Amino acid sequence: MVNKLGLKLKEQKGFTLIELLAVIVILGIIAAIAIPAIGNVISKSDAKAEAQSGLQIINAAKLYVANENVAAPKNLTDTDLKEYLDSVSDAKGKPATGFSVTVDKATGSTVGKYTYTLKNFGKVADAAGVNEATLIEKAK
Repeated sequence: MVNKLGLKLKEQKGFTLIELLAVIVILGIIAAIAIPAIGNVISKSDAKAEAQSGLQIINAAKLYVANENVAAPKNLTDTDLKEYLDSVSDAKGKPATGFSVTVDKATGSTVGKYTYTLKNFGKVADAAGVNEATLIEKAK
């Protein structure tokens, strides 16, 4: 009985070097495809999160205008909106500062009394500013 068990163990063979190399090559190909795809997903999610933070800032500006009876045009800074924002972070996770929201009277066929333009907020809004509709598109 012990002899039969010993013979069976001797008959079993491990993987050859070629088989191991083939597995390593296949894993390398999978990694080469997956790593850039994961990086793309992360960068897109960062951009969408920053756009959502921008929308949060504009919503805080709307609350400020409604509560404080602000007359347009008005430039609201991050210190004006501090009471209306729980926490807004930039793309690096640090508390966002230095941004502003310009409130103007709406003209033409725009719905609502005011238009809101976010300025100087990360990659989403430069000094020229970005409006709410653009932020909504970027957040999708």
